[in-house]
Amino acid sequence: MSMNANKELRHVVLFKFKEGTSDTEIKKVEDAFSALPSKIPQIQAYEWGLNNSPEGLDKGFTHCFFLTFNSEEDRAVYLPHPDHKAFGAILGPVLEDVLVVDYWTK
Repeated sequence: MSMNANKELRHVVLFKFKEGTSDTEIKKVEDAFSALPSKIPQIQAYEWGLNNSPEGLDKGFTHCFFLTFNSEEDRAVYLPHPDHKAFGAILGPVLEDVLVVDYWTK
């Protein structure tokens, strides 16, 4: 079940930062996450953006990061990867909440 023909494994990550987190601290997190695709070749595609929904249903989550993997095996390399762990150390002190959803494209 690792390689689903013509399908991609999406890894969606949403961050809610602690109240009072500075723009500088947030930029450090954005830059650190954005550096991961150049360090971890299993990441096939990467994009991110800031919530701008007018619906008011974001529950305080402001940042969405969207990664693509070819297989569950590639994701399994990424999750414990030292560079991913190092990113977590930068993120941890300013993170209020995180939501992660992974799915195979239909």
